[in-house]
Amino acid sequence: MVPLDEPNRKRKRSQKARFIYGSIFLLMNLMAWLARDYGHKFFPNLHYFTACGNGENDCSHTMGVLRVSFGCFIFFSSMFLSTVKTSKLYEARNSWHSNYWSLKIVLLIISLAISFICPPVFIQLYGEVARIGAGVFLLLQLVSVIHFISWMDNYWMPEEKLRRSCFLGLCMSTIFYIASICGIVLMYLLYVQRLTCALNIVFITWTAVLFLVVMIVTLHSKANKGLLSSGIMGLYIIFLCWSAIRSEPTNWKCNPQSGIASNGDWVSVLGFLFAIGAIVMATFSTGIDSKLFKFYRNEVEQECDIPYKYGFFHMVFTLGAMYFAMLFVNWHLNRPTQKWIIDYGWASTWVKIINEWLAVTIYLWKLIYPVARQTRIMDHEMP
Repeated sequence: MVPLDEPNRKRKRSQKARFIYGSIFLLMNLMAWLARDYGHKFFPNLHYFTACGNGENDCSHTMGVLRVSFGCFIFFSSMFLSTVKTSKLYEARNSWHSNYWSLKIVLLIISLAISFICPPVFIQLYGEVARIGAGVFLLLQLVSVIHFISWMDNYWMPEEKLRRSCFLGLCMSTIFYIASICGIVLMYLLYVQRLTCALNIVFITWTAVLFLVVMIVTLHSKANKGLLSSGIMGLYIIFLCWSAIRSEPTNWKCNPQSGIASNGDWVSVLGFLFAIGAIVMATFSTGIDSKLFKFYRNEVEQECDIPYKYGFFHMVFTLGAMYFAMLFVNWHLNRPTQKWIIDYGWASTWVKIINEWLAVTIYLWKLIYPVARQTRIMDHEMP
């Protein structure tokens, strides 16, 4: 006979397992950094010149990152395949997801060993596939972020009956709007030092236009989502624009960092560590948002159901392994990288700009589609 508190114990164990998997993912990120910046010192025989097309030590930087990423990919893919159909806490696959950590450490070591045994051509092919996987990860992350924005709006700006509790939400909206406007002004001052910086002018101006479009559509009488959601979304796309311009090559004339040594200074180190933490947090938060991607939302949850979808959780970490690989190699597979530098270069800039445009598109679609659908239903009912 199963004890009454057994489901609760299994549920708590499953919740704790998420943080262990997140720690493993963080460890893989740190290993990729060590392989990129210091791998050639500890493993001088692991230079794969044919993959990068030159005979310099810089060739090992990209390959080291891709090999660690591929090992992480193998580990979480194995976890995905072994837990994808899990639905109940009493299943054996639930125990495999939440326990047997000694076996999983062995599996992780075997995965890394396989990644370092594979020929360079195969790893180079994985790098090409990783670009696609990283793009899928960014798309899932955008959906998760926009859902969080909607949750914030519903939590702090409740319905008309509870309008008396909206004071804090209105204050937060004002702060977000002021911060967004200040962000646009600061970007003009910092990154448009001369009129020849036409690309930065286009990026910032178009971001300001998107901010106005988001605000107008959100406050429209049919959408009527309130000030808070548009304020958060506006600040988010301005942050993406700033991050994209910051990723421009440091030797470009319109980058205020041009000519400044950023290879190991404290600003680069702090930014690098913050970026690694952001990768892990983004992957973790997206992985536990499996309910956002359900096709059938009328399912009734039971006490013996798993707290989150294990298959989706491990799939997100699998895609996240591809994403951090692209960030560490700056989305290039045949160019050297610098120490303490992550996600720099024109490829990184355009990825973030496209990410910003996609974020606005998804957000507006979530606002417009329900209104258009309701209008279409009413038109069909009128006859």
